[in-house]
Order: sequence, then C-alpha cells, then structure tokens
Amino acid sequence: MPRLRQVSRAEADPVATMMYDMLFGERDPVAEPGTETGTPGNWWTVFALVPDCLKHAIEGFQFYRDPSRKLDPQLRELGMTRAGYTRGSQFVYSQHCKSCRSVGMDEAKIEAIAHWSVSDLFSELERAVLAYTDALVLEGGRVSDAVFAVLKKHLGDEEILELTYCTALYEMHAVMSRALRLEYDDVDERIVE
Repeated sequence: MPRLRQVSRAEADPVATMMYDMLFGERDPVAEPGTETGTPGNWWTVFALVPDCLKHAIEGFQFYRDPSRKLDPQLRELGMTRAGYTRGSQFVYSQHCKSCRSVGMDEAKIEAIAHWSVSDLFSELERAVLAYTDALVLEGGRVSDAVFAVLKKHLGDEEILELTYCTALYEMHAVMSRALRLEYDDVDERIVE
C-alpha cells in the first residue's frame, strides 16, 4: 500500500478525474486499481491529494513529449530510463523501458542500459548521455569536463538543457515513488540483517 492516502474518483478534482478517465475508464482507481501497463495506478491517486502538484506533474509529461523538443526522444528516454534504474525505482525504470520501445529503441540496447559501461551497443553520444545521467543521479550533478565535451560535440545547448531537465525530473519521480511506495516501488526494505 502507498504510504499516503489515495483519492477516490468521488473525491477527485477535475484534473484528476480527467486523468482517471484516460487511465482507468469509468472505474474508481482506488476501489478497482490497475492500468493498461500493469501498474496499480496509485501514483495518480496519491498525486491527486494535491491537485496543483498533479497538474504540475502532468505539465512536465507534456513538456518532454512536446514535438517541439529539440532532443531526440531516444536520447531522452535513455537518460530517463537510466535515471530510474540508477536510483533503484522499478516503476520509473519499467515504465521508461516501455517508452524506449515506443520511440523505436532496439531491445538489445534497452536490456543493456543496466550495464551500459561494458556494452558495445551504444554510440559515443549515447555513452555520453548515460555517463551524464550517472553523474546527475549518482554524483549529484558533478559532471566531468570530458563527458560534457562529448555532449557539446553532438548536441546543442538547448538539447543539453532538455536532457538535463528530463533526466533530473525522472530522478525526482524515482525518488518520490520509492519514498511513498508507489506502483512497483511498494516494496519492503531489502537491506536487513
């Protein structure tokens, strides 16, 4: 169970109701959980506790999926998927593996995201994106000049900013999902004596 209360359809504001309609049809997602992608759907029902927060999150999704984005969607998903994996969020990782497929990424590359540093499947730019993601997530933004130089060799400033924003956004979603025990991250502590 999530650590916070879930908002039923009867309690939901118009923004949450719109999302519930899209994801759950006419069902109450608290009484009858489950999305098409196999998750319980409680990310939505918990975020609905604060309608402005839910709206802000939805706007973030709209931002990165906007066709006016300059960053290649495969590079975006590479960063977001690696952020979920690296932060240890099964939910973010799993959802973005699906998103990688939706933007045409090869299955072998998706499987290699977990061990990218020893894989020969990634281009110089993709390796830089993965190294940059690790620096954002694992090093708190401490990025070596060598990694940044490869990004600058292949990407414009706007693309790098979009990559940074989307990757950091999904690190935040991974952290929140784990902390609140949402979706696939509703697991007991694994590190015990």
